[in-house]
Amino acid sequence: MNRRSVLRTAGVLGVSSLAGCSGLFETRTMARAPPLVKNRPDAVYIPTHKEGMEMAGMAKQGRYRLALFYSYPHRFWLMGGGTAKQEKKVTIKDADDLHLMASVWDSKTKTVLPTGNVQAELSNGDWSDRRSLWPMLSQNMGFHFGDNIGLNGEGKYTAKIRVSGLDVRRTGALAGQFGDGATLTTEFEFDTDTVEQISYEKLDGRKGQKDAIQPMEMNMPMSHVPQKSDLPGRLVGEESSGDAKFPVTAVENSDFAEDTYLLVSPRTPYRRYPIPNMSLSATLKRDGEAVFDDALNATLDPDVGLHYGANVPSVRTGDELTVRVDSPPIVSRHEGYETAFLKMPKMQFSV
Repeated sequence: MNRRSVLRTAGVLGVSSLAGCSGLFETRTMARAPPLVKNRPDAVYIPTHKEGMEMAGMAKQGRYRLALFYSYPHRFWLMGGGTAKQEKKVTIKDADDLHLMASVWDSKTKTVLPTGNVQAELSNGDWSDRRSLWPMLSQNMGFHFGDNIGLNGEGKYTAKIRVSGLDVRRTGALAGQFGDGATLTTEFEFDTDTVEQISYEKLDGRKGQKDAIQPMEMNMPMSHVPQKSDLPGRLVGEESSGDAKFPVTAVENSDFAEDTYLLVSPRTPYRRYPIPNMSLSATLKRDGEAVFDDALNATLDPDVGLHYGANVPSVRTGDELTVRVDSPPIVSRHEGYETAFLKMPKMQFSV
């Protein structure tokens, strides 16, 4: 069922007439979304609805690969400092025509690059608009960059997507790569009929439950991190904080570190999406004395994905490990993630 059908059934269809640059009148269906779930849990939950999306275009430069998508404009949440008080809901405006989404990955390792900055410049004839896209998490797409955008009516658009160089540590086949940014260009055709045919499903029977909807089937890399059983090294344990999962391993004899690599792999529950833009630290105690007490570095590896880690002297049976979330993730959220990953108490592990 597409959104037009849903809205017709619900009887909340709103329209306005706009004069396009051609002088013709076009009809725009104003974007709306169902009311938010009452008493949302402080956890990942099923949103009120799920939307499909359309491919706008693809581009490549060097090892950079870009896929550009669009869907209906929708509400999302900005995370100024990662706390509930600093959270800001972005509502749908009458001028919004679509929600533009960009995914960037490495052509060699198929690793989605879940960090950095992305700017989009859209142009249509003499009209242009430039903005920074927000790094975002959504349940059906994982990590991407996006924003609601108003266009210059129907027609062909050129999209120049500027991707900044990465400022996180890269390892394995990503070492030495993506320090320099790139500009990738593609074109797409925008017409309201195509947008209105994008699938739209209300989830009245499940909304608000602790769970997550299935990701979309996409013919492109997704930003999943490995199962905890597939992480390298010896599993120290897995704890939860703010509804995020934190498996921890100790990796010996690897290129990650000189001694033992303490690897922490935060991920969303249910879908194993990496959680970027947070600050972690850890204290490892042995016989009551700290043998490590420092920050964990954000690192991107083609086999492990985005994780946080540090070199420690060793990890032995009887050690006590504390992992702290010093700064909750300041990644923007689609509905279903906005109440999670806010209050994130420290985690204790007994080795």
